Amino acid sequence: MTTNRPLDLYDIQGNICKGYGRFGFPKARYFFLEFHHPKRAQHFLKQLVPLITTAERWAHKDHPAPEEKPTITTNIGFTFSGLQALELPELSLRGFPVEFQMGMRERKAILGDDGPSDPQHWDPVWQGEHVHAWVSINAQNEEALQQHYLKIEQLISESQSGVSIRPGHKGPNGELLPYQDASAVYENGKPGPKEHFGFTDGIGNPYFEGCGNDLSRLPGRGKLTRDGNWVPLATGEFILGHVDEAQEYPPAPTPKLLALNGTFMVYRKLHENVKTFQDYVDNLAKDFDGSKELLMAKFAGRWADNGAPLVLAPDDRSKAELDKTLAELTTQANNGDQCAAGQLKALKQKWIDFTYDDDKSGAKCPVGAHIRRTNTRGSLETEKEAFNSKGALVDRRRLMRRGLPYGGHDELTDDNSEQGIIFMCIGASIERQFEFVQQQWVNYSNDFKLGNDKDVFLGNHNGQLTDKAIIQAEPGSGKAPFFCTHLPRFVETRGGDYFFIPSITALEMIAQGIVDPA
Repeated sequence: MTTNRPLDLYDIQGNICKGYGRFGFPKARYFFLEFHHPKRAQHFLKQLVPLITTAERWAHKDHPAPEEKPTITTNIGFTFSGLQALELPELSLRGFPVEFQMGMRERKAILGDDGPSDPQHWDPVWQGEHVHAWVSINAQNEEALQQHYLKIEQLISESQSGVSIRPGHKGPNGELLPYQDASAVYENGKPGPKEHFGFTDGIGNPYFEGCGNDLSRLPGRGKLTRDGNWVPLATGEFILGHVDEAQEYPPAPTPKLLALNGTFMVYRKLHENVKTFQDYVDNLAKDFDGSKELLMAKFAGRWADNGAPLVLAPDDRSKAELDKTLAELTTQANNGDQCAAGQLKALKQKWIDFTYDDDKSGAKCPVGAHIRRTNTRGSLETEKEAFNSKGALVDRRRLMRRGLPYGGHDELTDDNSEQGIIFMCIGASIERQFEFVQQQWVNYSNDFKLGNDKDVFLGNHNGQLTDKAIIQAEPGSGKAPFFCTHLPRFVETRGGDYFFIPSITALEMIAQGIVDPA
């Protein structure tokens, strides 16, 4: 257990500790600022600071808290060029990690952004080094979103040309927009957790010390101990100025107050080639020993319709039984049966609280499945007690997922239509966390003993014979593994960058021009 002190949630920006979608904010707008005059930009930031949403706990029916949930949220982050434009002292600037200073475009070789994902093909907003700040609005509805956007737009117009919104986001009909809208995918008029390939998304975000979330969310989201329990990850894995899993403070700029309670965020616009994905699955399913839905689940590690993990229901028969049990318990619980309600809660807990201990071969969940690559849950300890803890190789690679789907409509069949995910992840080290996972676990498989195989969804495939994935068979079953070859590129990068999300204290220092590294 680490020794972090309690967090000052009023000093931490809210998007670090809260995934707003889970709190009832299905709509979002992201827009990017360019600073033209440092003093005028600082004055604009002074006006913006009171609007920034912090990580304070909101009142809940089970957890009374002093703050009511707002109707909208606002957060901000800066690129390295943005901090330069604000004229932060050179000594402070050079204290930022190299990958942040370089920015996402310059890290394309590490990230696998080649071919159609090469930065030369990104949306116009990302061409050049003019993106200085990211501003996000999350809202409970479209009306609140638009009203708040107009409020911030007014502040920008009062900056005397010191700040402008950088346009150039490719919209649904090919037009260029001044902002990027995002939204949960709606089903039957209600926002749901699915993305455009049809999978339930965003189930397993990490739990860290002091995050403010209920302890009931810890199992399956923290770090795995030798005895099979879960404990919170160290705060320093996600927030600067606090001890991380190595019992060290993450590298950060000076002065200390500039970094304390801040963090880094990765923003990526990921286009989903929905028709290519559907066609590939339809064709491959003809030769697969199981349903099309099972084949899709083998890619992801979870069933698309409700997110149930394959370790819980590894084939069509067990999935049908699980769905039946789920439906029966739901009906009984809705009729007031408290026992059934308890059983239902315990069953749903298994969606996140699981390991691969009894599936080392990958016969249930393929070793190269998406969720097994991005959160290995101790499965990389292939020799008994090889490390101090089962999760030693993943505890420092965890990603705090944020973001929402964008674009799309009810009947998606065209790769050229605009739909995908605004992927955002938060961590104290972009290089150690996001870039490592993207390079070593998404686009490479040495740690999984799968050679050069890549993640089915996110891998930078090119449709060649060697662009493959393997679905392992049960050892001793006499069945052969199933090879998925000629994988096309299902996801293409359309833009992005690295951002520093300062604390409220640091944001005020930046706005007042009083950052002093001496």
